[in-house]
Amino acid sequence: MTILVRDVVDQLIKPAQKLEPTVDRLIAGNEQVPIKGMATTFIATQHVIQQAIDLGVNLLITHEGIYYRHHEQWLNDPVYEEKKCLIKNADIAIFRFHDYVHLYKPDGIMAGLLYKLNWKAYVEKHCDIVSVLSLPAISLDEMTQYIKARLNLSYVRVVGDLSMMCERVGLLVGYRGGGDLAIPLFQQNQLDVMIIGEGPEWETPEYVRDAVQQGRGKALIVLGHAESEKHGMEYIAIKLQMLYPNIPVHFIDDKPVFQFV
Repeated sequence: MTILVRDVVDQLIKPAQKLEPTVDRLIAGNEQVPIKGMATTFIATQHVIQQAIDLGVNLLITHEGIYYRHHEQWLNDPVYEEKKCLIKNADIAIFRFHDYVHLYKPDGIMAGLLYKLNWKAYVEKHCDIVSVLSLPAISLDEMTQYIKARLNLSYVRVVGDLSMMCERVGLLVGYRGGGDLAIPLFQQNQLDVMIIGEGPEWETPEYVRDAVQQGRGKALIVLGHAESEKHGMEYIAIKLQMLYPNIPVHFIDDKPVFQFV
């Protein structure tokens, strides 16, 4: 049976309600093309696109946009032009899969991170932007070491007393760590520690620092945006391989964007 790009796109958006407007769209390629191979990624960097081409992939599913803005806007710039040329010459379809996957129940990106951390059994509840977990008591230091090992991270950023014991955990992926979203969750869910992707550094991190200085048992672990979300796209690749066993499906990762010197 021939599977078209359109068929996979329809399957991806099926679990969520039809959205309008949305950033999710076919950025490049033709939806009527039969799929030879597909891959998922957090973000389709130049390197990721080249890896996809080398693997024989003709449908690449990216969570974040490929042209450096959430609502992508074309600029007359040599970096844009070279990337666009690579995509055009490869005749590869690229689908932006951001809004729909976050509307899965539970959030598809969150589900992937929980799967990678092996914490699904500890989920107390899933809300729109946060999953609340009740873990066996563990020190903040032990938790950070566990997270680093499970997610293959060389570091995480932490605010709090590393000897503090933690049980109530709030997990937020991507750019959900801003004060307006994150800070109220501590009180609403009696959280000991919040694990976020990213957010303004002077909002939630400073709230937690003041809480610690006041003797309140609070902590924050900052993974990074990609580090919190890429495992969701890896999880989507697993699901797609189960749905389409006769089509090669890959998850393509890239190195962390920042170097620490």
